[in-house]
Order: sequence, then structure tokens, then C-alpha cells
Amino acid sequence: MRRDAFLKTLAALAAAGALPAARAATNMKMMIPANPGGGWDSTGRALGKALQEAGAASAMTYENKGGAAGAIGLAQFVNAAKGDPNALIMMGQVMIGGIITGKPPVSITQCTPIARLTSEYSAFVLPAQSPLKTMKDVIEQMKKDPASVKWGGGSRGSTEHVTIAMIAREVGVDATKINYVPFRGGGEAVAAILGNNVTVGASGYSEFQQYIESGKMRAIAMASPARQKGIDVPTLKEQGINVELGNWRGVYGAPGINDAQRKALTDAVLKALKTKSWTEALAKNNWTAAPMSGKEFDDFVDREFATLRATMVKAGMI
Repeated sequence: MRRDAFLKTLAALAAAGALPAARAATNMKMMIPANPGGGWDSTGRALGKALQEAGAASAMTYENKGGAAGAIGLAQFVNAAKGDPNALIMMGQVMIGGIITGKPPVSITQCTPIARLTSEYSAFVLPAQSPLKTMKDVIEQMKKDPASVKWGGGSRGSTEHVTIAMIAREVGVDATKINYVPFRGGGEAVAAILGNNVTVGASGYSEFQQYIESGKMRAIAMASPARQKGIDVPTLKEQGINVELGNWRGVYGAPGINDAQRKALTDAVLKALKTKSWTEALAKNNWTAAPMSGKEFDDFVDREFATLRATMVKAGMI
């Protein structure tokens, strides 16, 4: 085959998506469907930095659009980013819970699965000036008067909301009577806790870490199966409450991208997860690395929808 004919053939195959082309560094867009200051925000920006370090992105553009467990940002992403191979949206278990409970007009299933990134367990904290000192104190107060304990966490259906409902059910309190205050982002939740506007705060440990270390918050429990490395906080199970539930975060691509574009985007993200900046972000935020992609990730998300729906039914949330 002549050289010019060979090159034309290669070009035709690449245009048809038959060749796994390397991803060229370009300007990438990250939709963070939550307000600044929370877990999705910090994870999205850490991933963006890692994508640049990996050479997959020459620049990153971020947009925060909080509300409805990510559904508001998701709707904008679905409508505006269709077919864009340079667009990503942060998502995770919180969004799945919100879709199950809120039944928004859009679903993450309309987008393109790329990769799971991290896993993290919820921490429960009290304002430093709270008269309650332990999770036992909180439970005793909730048993006396469920409405008197204000639990602050992510959007309705979030990991925190589900965990709190499970706690209530485990200790004999009607889960439908818990007083849950949802926030659109970690920044709002932190402000409410520091302002003593909620009784107990729940979120990923990384979102509370600086306030715990400075003495402005008191950590009273973790929803992990065992004590986490570097976190000297007792688990719920240690305190006689048989509840554990992990939160995970991942990224999806835009609707309508082809298989070759999905592969290039997935390869770029997985390459970013091997960078120095990403490793440093994991250590700094006490995130557990949990990379997963391809069909394994597709199947995992399908199972999460089914498992989380069943858990919510048992907890009396739906």
C-alpha cells in the first residue's frame, strides 16, 4: 500500500473511532454539582489539577451548581455538554440517593460512565460548645424527643441522610421522625455547625478535619467498619450501633460521546490518578483510593442504585 493511501486509511479509521487515539491536552470543563467547599468540590478540583499534571488538560474550567443532591448541576450538564469529549461531571453515591428519592427529570444514566475515584466514610461532629459530648448522649436525646436533635448533612437522600436513618432504625427510633436538615454543600453545613444551628453534623471527615483539629468541632463517631488510619475517632459499631456505610465519588462524561472518546477520557482520568498531586490530595483529605472504570464501573453503579433503594426502603425513607 502506498504511503498516501495508508495515511488516508489511518485517518478514516480514526474518524470512525476504530483507533484508540491518545488524548491531546486541551481545555477541559468540570461540572461540580454542589456549592463550593464540600467533598465534590475538593475532589473535582483535585482531579482537575491532576489532569493538568498528567498532561491530559492544558487548562481546567470549573463550574459549581449546587442543589437537589446534584440534580440541578446534572440537568445543566446533560443539556449543555451533550457530545462534548472534554466535559466531566462529579457524581457519586449522594447523587444516586438524590435521584432515587427526588425523581428528577434527568438521571446520571443519561451521561457516560468514566471512573470511580475515591471512597470515604461519614464523620459525625458536635459544635465545641454543645452540651452533648458523645454519640451516646445524642442517641439518648433522640430517644426522648427525635425532633429535638437536628442532624445536618448533604441533600435529601445523601449518604449522611441514609446513615442517620439507619442509626435511628438501629436504636429503635422511627426513622421518619428524624429532624434532618439538608445543605447544598459542605460549606453551608460547616457554617451551620459552627453557628450551633444544628445539633450534629455529618459529612466526610476531610470536610471537618481543620475544625476538629482546631477544637471548634468534636468528632464523636465514624460510619466506617473499623477505625480509619490517622483518624482517632470511634466507629458507630464500637459504640454499640451496628451501622456502617461508605460514600464514594466518581466522574461521568457528557451524553453522546462515542466509544473512542470515552476510552480516551477514561485513560486520561486513570493517568491523572497516578500523579503526585492526586496522591497528595488522597493523603491530605484522608480519602481512600478506589479507582474503577469500564464495565466494572458500569455494573457497580447499577448495583448501587438497587442496593441504595433497598436500604432506603428499610430505613423508612421511601
